[in-house]
Parts: sequence; C-alpha cells; structure tokens
Amino acid sequence: MSKSISNTGFITREAALGEEAHWVPNTDVYVTAKYVVIKVELAGISKEDLDLTVEGRRMTISGVRHDEQRPADSKFQVMEIDYGEFSTSVDVPPGYDITKAKAAYHNGFLRIEVPEGGV
Repeated sequence: MSKSISNTGFITREAALGEEAHWVPNTDVYVTAKYVVIKVELAGISKEDLDLTVEGRRMTISGVRHDEQRPADSKFQVMEIDYGEFSTSVDVPPGYDITKAKAAYHNGFLRIEVPEGGV
C-alpha cells in the first residue's frame, strides 16, 4: 500500500504505508545533458540496509535506519531524526533507459544515474 506525497508532473514520489512507522528520505531529481539523476539523503544507513527495486518505469528505494546508540531508558526532548523503515518511489520519465541505471552510495547519499535512450 502506498500514499502519494508529491506529484511534480515530472516524478511522483510515494511513501509506503503499513503497520510500522515509515518515513520518506529527502530526494533531489534533476536532469543533466545525458542523465536523470536521483539523489537520496540516507545518512546513518549502511549499504546492507538499502534495497533498490525496479518495476516498469518505477524505481523504489527502501530500507531501514536503526537507532542503535540511544539507551532504552532515554526520553526525547527533541526528536527530528527519522528511524525505522523507509520507502520512496520515483517514476522515471520516458526517454531514459532504467535498465542501464547505475547507483553509488557515498557519504550518506545514494546517487542513481539513469541514462538517456529508453522508450
């Protein structure tokens, strides 16, 4: 199940809904001379906790950010960092070849380049 949170006409981002709390990471999508670039802010998440799936023109980035350093008996005074499962989907527009997308994860950012050439 999903809930549309943003529709720019270029992309539609969706947040997954379920029993556990979900959050949607900050995401930039931009076009260069040769690519659509999707850049997702995922600080504090290991590569092993990330999943990238493609279904048709839709690319879904999901995973989990663990809150491992906070003692169990702590009480929040301010809580602005999202923890737990996350998911976001981006619809790649026609004209880009999603089958040739390349992803790299560095310094807390996942960067996906989708080259021109698709139908």
